[in-house]
Amino acid sequence: MSADQVKLGLLLPTRGVLLRGDPDADLIFRLAERAEQAGLDSVWVGDSLLAKPRLEPLTVLAAVAARTGRVRLGTAVLLAAMRHPLLLAQAAHTLDLISQGRLVLAVGVGGAFNEAQRREWQAVGVEPSRRAQRLEELVYLLKRLGSEEQVSFRGQHFKLDSVHLEPRPIRRGGVPILLACHLRAGQEAQFRRAAELGDGLISISETPEAYAQIIARVRHHTQQLGKDFGRMETACYLTVNLNRDKDRAEKEADRFIVNYYGMNIWQGLWGPYGPAEGLIARIRQYAQAGAGTIIVRFASFAQEEQLERFLHEVLPALRSS
Repeated sequence: MSADQVKLGLLLPTRGVLLRGDPDADLIFRLAERAEQAGLDSVWVGDSLLAKPRLEPLTVLAAVAARTGRVRLGTAVLLAAMRHPLLLAQAAHTLDLISQGRLVLAVGVGGAFNEAQRREWQAVGVEPSRRAQRLEELVYLLKRLGSEEQVSFRGQHFKLDSVHLEPRPIRRGGVPILLACHLRAGQEAQFRRAAELGDGLISISETPEAYAQIIARVRHHTQQLGKDFGRMETACYLTVNLNRDKDRAEKEADRFIVNYYGMNIWQGLWGPYGPAEGLIARIRQYAQAGAGTIIVRFASFAQEEQLERFLHEVLPALRSS
């Protein structure tokens, strides 16, 4: 895929506004409106409950839907297994109706790698070791609740008996669902899960070469299932900082990441940090690797300044390539 065909999205700082110490929810709306006005294709929000506190994602997207009219509205990514599928489906269908069919749910198994993450799962009554199986049941049910009149199900985690859910999603077949895949996780089940249950895939902080391998693994499983990989959406999430001074960009980004996660995790996999040329080149590499949507998160407390740099220094080069 060429860079001028790639759709571009912006991650809205639903955690960043809390890290500032003086939460400014209006910043979310200013960024979303500016992104739409400038021609970006989508805006996205992350998810966490206790481990990385932030604004609730679907509530935020409903408000953003009322302030915008064109951009797609996505979660990157939703810890869906923390929720009951019936309640999540009702919220998603409502948001799909409010936004006139602009919602896309990117969901992931989520982490349980440290005590804060494990406590987060346990706080909502989910055993961390069973979160992947719970997610698979949930996505399966979301697809059925969005496309079938009556749903009955008996699983390990959820049970539904002749459920008919209103409202219905606008699009036939329901709200699109992307499944998170990470090469470094090393588990083949995630690629099979995306192929079997998802309308596409999303990955975060992988090199372009690793992203190409993820694409290849999911394509393999779609072919094994007799499905058409060409119908799958492919998204990639980058964490960037734009500044002509590369040292300043790296220092600001590192400070943001440490505040965001409590440590500098995945060091070496974030970025690029620095001049716009580096980000332009990286996006082109991801496009060649198969990414159809690139979502950028600014590792900065100066979100509006970073967005303006992106719109003036990066977007024109991509749209004219």
